[in-house]
Amino acid sequence: MNLTVWQRRIFDAAMQSHAQGRLGHALLLSGPASMGKRQVAEAIAQRLLCSSPRSDGFACGACRSCQLFPAQQVGLAVTQAHPDLQRIGLEPNEKGDKLRTEISVDQVRRLGQWFSLTPQLGGAQVALIDPADLMNSSSANALLKTLEEPASNRFLLLVTSRPGRLPATIRSRCQKLEFRLPSNDESLEFLAAEGLRGPEALAALSAARGNPGQAAAWMRDGILQLRGEVIDSLNAVGSGRTGPVETAQRWLADENAELRLRFAAELAVEGAASAFQRPLAGRSVLTVPGDFSSISKWFDSMNRTREQLKAPLRNDLVLAGLLREWRTMFETGR
Repeated sequence: MNLTVWQRRIFDAAMQSHAQGRLGHALLLSGPASMGKRQVAEAIAQRLLCSSPRSDGFACGACRSCQLFPAQQVGLAVTQAHPDLQRIGLEPNEKGDKLRTEISVDQVRRLGQWFSLTPQLGGAQVALIDPADLMNSSSANALLKTLEEPASNRFLLLVTSRPGRLPATIRSRCQKLEFRLPSNDESLEFLAAEGLRGPEALAALSAARGNPGQAAAWMRDGILQLRGEVIDSLNAVGSGRTGPVETAQRWLADENAELRLRFAAELAVEGAASAFQRPLAGRSVLTVPGDFSSISKWFDSMNRTREQLKAPLRNDLVLAGLLREWRTMFETGR
């Protein structure tokens, strides 16, 4: 299994703990999105189940357990052939056309019952919950019962980019494997392997705030172009060339509305804090009002609006109001 430098650090630390008999029965893999947490969790799970691990710490890939390990996607559902492995995630709804928005208490209760069974292949039992932060309060409480009654050779792997949304009672019972942003050199080496080099790689890494996995994904998905469009839109609103209401409606109609608001907030505060801004991917820089205090408050308001996009609120009115504030900051500063 190919792991990046930063992923390998986490995997090796877990395997060293396992070799020394110090690996916890519950592991919390947390850190920024797009850092490969799920990939490392899968590598750890396969290694814990493998009957003939390699000398480098990875699973052999050839034993009976490794042959049964891969999961298959059938529609929205995931089918699993390995009897001693459970992958818990969002299940399809009753119609089967969409995924539910939470991990239900029934899923966690079934997991607890499964952990009480004898491993069928005679080794370990491993369960992986991803994204763990989408457990509701009932399912989180149900999981506590499993965490409070650890059994030998039973392992639970929780994967999340938002560990703060997990109850403290769960976090405190887990051994933490925290993913941190790699060095700039490691990030650029990774991006080069993904085909991104030079100014393009630096621009992508800067936009992703040092997260190489996200930088690569944004380049593939055209998200950096969207970030440039946010710069152009804010410049147009600030100069009066585009109306706040029109811009708010256009942003919210986009499937990437949440990202547009995130970029707007980040660009504003970064621009206000920097005396020199470099163009991003050939686009013009954002013109920012001079009042840093007002920009900071606007940053907070934009992020609150971003967090509540799925709430039943008139987000178009809220966002239009924030864009009016953006224009007003320019007018009062003249």
